[in-house]
Amino acid sequence: MLSVEHVTKKYGQFTALEDISLTFTPGVYGLLAPNGAGKTTLIKMLTTLLFPTRGQILWEGEDIQALGAEYRGLLGYLPQQFGYYPNYTPRQFLRYAAALQCIPRREADSRIGQLLETVGLHDVADKKMKKFSGGMLQRVGIATAMLNDPQLLILDEPTAGLDPRERVRFRNLIHALSGDRIVILSTHIVSDIETIAGQIVMFRDHRLYCCDSPAHICAQFQGQVFQLPAGTSLAPGQFLLSEGQGADGPVLRVLCEMPPVNGTPVTPGLEDAFLAIYREGQP
Repeated sequence: MLSVEHVTKKYGQFTALEDISLTFTPGVYGLLAPNGAGKTTLIKMLTTLLFPTRGQILWEGEDIQALGAEYRGLLGYLPQQFGYYPNYTPRQFLRYAAALQCIPRREADSRIGQLLETVGLHDVADKKMKKFSGGMLQRVGIATAMLNDPQLLILDEPTAGLDPRERVRFRNLIHALSGDRIVILSTHIVSDIETIAGQIVMFRDHRLYCCDSPAHICAQFQGQVFQLPAGTSLAPGQFLLSEGQGADGPVLRVLCEMPPVNGTPVTPGLEDAFLAIYREGQP
């Protein structure tokens, strides 16, 4: 179990996160918030790249700073900017990463073979990575993060820049790897976590807003999301969530407490909830 207890992180006079308390148990967690909300700061503290100004982070009841290398040995981390050697093959790169982690060669080769199969790169395991697509490189990154069979897997914006097909493949891969480990996925792309995360962690004003299931987060806006014909003038108290295409043409999705004239109630999705929570002027 990973526990974040009353953690605050300051950079000089700027407070990036204020009094955050969270508990992570095996399963998939999505960190969902706009850019600048503190997701990356939390990720860096969980990976010991930064340390809290106040509070502590515990693994099985022990401070991760005190655990040091023991904690990092059970951690798998894929940063937003994944560094690699273009002239290496995936197999060569994974052997190099395994050597840095002091994994014995025979054990490493067995593990690498399994991982290349799992991430769908077995057929290109011995081809140089310089011609790989962004999605293929991210799969190499996932395999690298999984080399030590981590109990805690942390992924920072893993689908940024991927095309829709690769994003779906990546989501399926994360689901397959979750098993009995903690997986923490940081993103601002709602669809990437809506279908795989059991719990969504959201920050607002640098504080914890919620840690709850997607269904419960959406339920708080039940009866407040409506679809209107495009071109409809919004009345006071009506907030535009998005514009899109309906069965009969362009439509607006709006948030309001009272049913609007010509409005059709719709079931709120996580994107509706995200836009409602982070709408401009929200107290």
